[in-house]
Amino acid sequence: MDTGNLMSLSRFDGQSKLLVRSLLCGASGANRALGVFHKQQRANPGKSLSNFIETLCQDEITCPETETQPLTVKPLVCLFPALFKENLLSFIYLVYPALPQTTVLHLLKCLSQDPHPSPWVSALVRLLERNLGSHNEEPLYTPLCSQRLKELSQRLVGFGEAGGWAKCFSGQTVEPGSQSTSALSELGTQRKRKGSFITLDSDGEETGQQHKRIKLDVCGSERLDAEEQNAKEEISGRLESDAPGETPAAEELQPAPGRPCDVLPEHIKVSILHIKELLESQTEWDQNSMDVFKVLNECEPGQVEVLCSMLSLPDLPEQTLPKLCSSILAPSPDLSYSTATTLIKSLLLEKVLSLSEPASRCLVTAVTSLCSRCPRPMCHALIGPVLEKKNIGNPQAELLNRLIEGCLDSHYRLLVLQMTLKTTWSEAVLSIIHSLLDSKLDLSEELFKQFTEQLVSQGPQFTKSVKFAKMMLTVLTKYSSYVTAAHKHSLNGCLVLNETFLKRSLQAALKRNTHS
Repeated sequence: MDTGNLMSLSRFDGQSKLLVRSLLCGASGANRALGVFHKQQRANPGKSLSNFIETLCQDEITCPETETQPLTVKPLVCLFPALFKENLLSFIYLVYPALPQTTVLHLLKCLSQDPHPSPWVSALVRLLERNLGSHNEEPLYTPLCSQRLKELSQRLVGFGEAGGWAKCFSGQTVEPGSQSTSALSELGTQRKRKGSFITLDSDGEETGQQHKRIKLDVCGSERLDAEEQNAKEEISGRLESDAPGETPAAEELQPAPGRPCDVLPEHIKVSILHIKELLESQTEWDQNSMDVFKVLNECEPGQVEVLCSMLSLPDLPEQTLPKLCSSILAPSPDLSYSTATTLIKSLLLEKVLSLSEPASRCLVTAVTSLCSRCPRPMCHALIGPVLEKKNIGNPQAELLNRLIEGCLDSHYRLLVLQMTLKTTWSEAVLSIIHSLLDSKLDLSEELFKQFTEQLVSQGPQFTKSVKFAKMMLTVLTKYSSYVTAAHKHSLNGCLVLNETFLKRSLQAALKRNTHS
């Protein structure tokens, strides 16, 4: 658009200007506009395209190209470049079922006032008119294309003969030297030229222009058939599911063949598109958006795994985690054990294991929110696997201690303590065990026996460890009533090896034991 036409953008409101800019963005303008429209609908569920289309249909005074020409009045839409009109009609084709029919027909009528429409715009107008029931029986191809096809058919096999095009493509024998042979030879030559079509004239520049028009016109019908099919898929897969144009289509979210749940129910596929769009958006999530997570309560365990894989949950940025976890936990009833376990493992485990510095606020918020509502799945899907990993560091220990102190009740703390008995202890694990013991667990005799046996067996590798010494001191002070004579003998052998500054305190605590 020229400067004068750009001034007419002031006719549009702020949201409509975003649509205009999207439709001016090259070949992807229709998809971009669809994404913008859906985001506007989520922010304002009552959002309609009627005002946008009415503005396009308003009359605009245009300046003449020369001083001798009078001022003219045209619909605003006619002042935009051809690419905008093509994108606009493609966009309208995707959403017209949700628009008032009179509004769309009014826009098409305005576009018909364009004195020099492109063949693609003309074809799309006719296609929309057909779909809207206006009984436009005009062919989608141009008169020039029709004439060229007739001439081509005459040169190839003879227009009007029985068989027509079918003979041409069924291996019809052509007499040498005939006009058809020449035409077929010319066709073969032209096919060798990448992107070329047959031209029947050789008048220089004008022929080149006609060449381009022929290419567009010949392909017009086929292109529109493909567009119609794609649009139907777009409407069913994106428009009804309120997904944006930039997000992958449903076909791209299909599980790979051979996986346990190759086929997901349609409503789950639609929900996956919704969720993926939410995860990629930069706007706030409203209640309607978060309701899509209710689908998790309807999924079978295998379907949850496929869902997590499709959404690439392990790769989500940490700043997305708090609102995602909040949305997952919002629906009622609570998540099942299997669903929660799969989600926690997919969403959090890799992030926690890869920590090389203290967890971010976003990660801590996500982990604690899920742990508070789903403690048992958290123990089995996150805490247990972290403890089983060798050489976990202080960042992991610090995060697990937060969960132990702030989210787990005594029952699940006992469960975590039992998990530590099945792992190889490290400095990080020692701090976790110390945190568990410091909360004064209600141990059974059998569990205390197992714990002291583990403590004695792993003690020799921690003779210089202050953490190990502090943990033992906690055992001898807070759990003195559990220590029997047999325990005392075993623990004394462990204390002999201790080389820390706490050795005397440990020996004194053991002597004060009431069972001595």
